[in-house]
Amino acid sequence: MSDEEEIILAELDDDELVQQMHDDLYDGLQDEIREGVQILLDRGWTPYDVLTKALVEGMTIVGIDFRDGILFVPEVLMAANAMKAGMTILRPLLAETGAPKVGSMVIGTVKGDIHDIGKNLVSMMLEGAGFDVVDIGINNPVENYLEALEEHKPDILGMSALLTTTMPYMKVVIDAMVEKGIRDDYIVLVGGAPLNEAFADSIGADAYCRDAAVAVETAKEKVAEKRGKEAAAC
Repeated sequence: MSDEEEIILAELDDDELVQQMHDDLYDGLQDEIREGVQILLDRGWTPYDVLTKALVEGMTIVGIDFRDGILFVPEVLMAANAMKAGMTILRPLLAETGAPKVGSMVIGTVKGDIHDIGKNLVSMMLEGAGFDVVDIGINNPVENYLEALEEHKPDILGMSALLTTTMPYMKVVIDAMVEKGIRDDYIVLVGGAPLNEAFADSIGADAYCRDAAVAVETAKEKVAEKRGKEAAAC
């Protein structure tokens, strides 16, 4: 790129800068995202506005193009890492200001299964959509899920499996939640290549998510429903 074409972020007005940040997120440019976040904060933007208007809206575009087959996993991971670079600046500020969260999730791959690319992608895309995500990793026995639910009290529990032999373990976790009387406290989303909606229904999950883009849409929908019911009950 020649000098005359180089974009100086600090010289853009707010609208142009936000638009440029959407493009930079799409292209996975971490340094530019960090710089853009800092410029907006220095101009008096609230951390929440920077998150929602510059980052979440940008990642929404990434999610739509991933769903539609225009972007693929490597590009989405690059975009998600750029989002994370911006979040390193925003996260402590958001915590201080008590900014509202879209929702929260505990996610992990089930016992016997060590696959994590799909799970990682879901985690990153959900963070990109404004969720708090606690990733408990791979090969999780039922105790790990229950402890994480107890500790973090999320809106959603997400379970992933890539092997047909480990899929049934999801039911073990859900049965344990039923036994403890906490099943109805959480939205349970499941995903992984060998799963389908019929399987999710058969084990008592709330929904099956075929990919990360669907997981984000489903998570938003289910949390909005849950909040609506809670508000109606008050």
